Amino acid sequence: MKNRVLGAVLGLLLVTELSAPMTIYAEEINEETAVSAEEIANDEAEAVTEEAALDTRIIPAGISIEGMDVSNLTVSEADELVANYFSKYNDVVFTLSANEQSFTATGAELCIGAKNADVTSKAATYGSTGNIAERFMASKDLEEGRGKDYKLSIGVDKAGLITYLTSASTQVNDEASDDYLTRENGAFVFHEGTSGVVVQVEESAAIIEDYIENEWDGSDASIALSTIVKEPRGSKEELAEITDLLGSYDTDYSSSSAARKNNVANGVSFINGTILYPGDEFSVLNTITPFSAENGYMLAGSYENGTTVETYGGGICQVSTTLYGAVREAELQIVTRSCHSMIVTYVPPSQDAAIAESGGKDFQIRNNKNYPIYIEGYCDGNKAYFNIYGKEEDSATHEVEYETEIAAVNVQNTTWVADPNVPLGKMTTTVSGHTGYTARLWKIVYEDGQEVSREVYNNSKYNPSNRTVTVGIASEDPNLSYAMLQAVATQDATTIANAIATYAPGVTNTTPFVITPKYSVTNPDTDSSTGTTDSTTTETAPAETTTVPETTEQVVTDNSDI
Repeated sequence: MKNRVLGAVLGLLLVTELSAPMTIYAEEINEETAVSAEEIANDEAEAVTEEAALDTRIIPAGISIEGMDVSNLTVSEADELVANYFSKYNDVVFTLSANEQSFTATGAELCIGAKNADVTSKAATYGSTGNIAERFMASKDLEEGRGKDYKLSIGVDKAGLITYLTSASTQVNDEASDDYLTRENGAFVFHEGTSGVVVQVEESAAIIEDYIENEWDGSDASIALSTIVKEPRGSKEELAEITDLLGSYDTDYSSSSAARKNNVANGVSFINGTILYPGDEFSVLNTITPFSAENGYMLAGSYENGTTVETYGGGICQVSTTLYGAVREAELQIVTRSCHSMIVTYVPPSQDAAIAESGGKDFQIRNNKNYPIYIEGYCDGNKAYFNIYGKEEDSATHEVEYETEIAAVNVQNTTWVADPNVPLGKMTTTVSGHTGYTARLWKIVYEDGQEVSREVYNNSKYNPSNRTVTVGIASEDPNLSYAMLQAVATQDATTIANAIATYAPGVTNTTPFVITPKYSVTNPDTDSSTGTTDSTTTETAPAETTTVPETTEQVVTDNSDI
């Protein structure tokens, strides 16, 4: 009798559940208030995400996991119990072998845990999921003291295991050595590479996962990883195609400090000898870093937040900039290139390529040719050189050249500071400024001596940075000191220049009252890209000024780039 009543109740509930939603849905459709399928899917997805984040859900009384009572615990508390259950495997040692070598890993490193990691979530929703009959039966079982015990299955976190193996397998990998060239006495010398044996990470992760789930007895164990033989790339015949000079470029660093010269030569040495096969990409930043004493670098000037600071590797951007010039001439593909934050002086604007380990600036190229290329780099103490060799695929009459266009000039401001410890009228530059520029580089292609194309190759913007100049006001005559102080207070170059000429006519100054930009607007009347008139920011010069020699400005700025 009890079973017949229970069956009738279940039947009634099933009929109610099946019919009611259909009626409601029909009414909603008829009232033209139906929600689109996409909105329903989005709502369901959001509900699942929110539910997964609710680790405070309470597990009903009468539920256990692998015999551990989790009644009235939150999901997160139950997760801790499950984690503790598997913690006994954390220190188990696995010997992983490959390539006739081996290394050890702990159970924790192999990410051993519950294969059915969602068990605590299922425990929390017991009696509230499934069809009406399942929910009714589950609730009835709990009410009558018939609890539910969830079993745990041992497994691994596959994603975590792959991450571990990717790093750890390098201990037993024997990487292939590609065929390569060296350039000796102006000629290429071929060197044969060697094959290597490396761990196949994903395949090895699958082997470990299968072993843990199906064979492992919980004790220390040994597992053989999957490996693959990698053959060296290239061949003597393929590399023999590298015969032609595709592009070359050099820059001068003769006025640099000894530390900066060291950094440039060190960076060039890391790039020298690079071979790129068709389609290969090359990152200067990855090749020449880290910038540290251990990697051969010294402290030298570099740009940081608009100022010049001493850092390891200061001056290294001259390496990437020189390579950029050779790459342009060889017409290789540019993947990533950034200009400096402020102007450098060893190349014209828009012809630089900045590198910044902390700022994420990189210079990357791709070999877009049909043959391998070889990058030669060297320094002679005064200049840095890069030559790019390959197989010439263009006609003998094909030529390229690059032109810098200055679109705008922004001369730095000057802060004038009175110095009571310096003789009257004596000027000293304490902080060198930089003129700001907006520039673009044009690539011009010629065939048979005739221009066939002209296109913008890059756009660059360099920020100005203010300079600081001190003016001496020390004098035995306090009236002169006061008059000079008043002139400096105006922060006007003409007023200060006139005061010096009047009150200290015999003083000799090499610091300029007004900065004359090294570059001027190329097309001062009309911007070639927008058709608008450019404007420049300048100061009005006094009648007589003495400018700093070009070599002085060159030395200061040349040592201040990275």
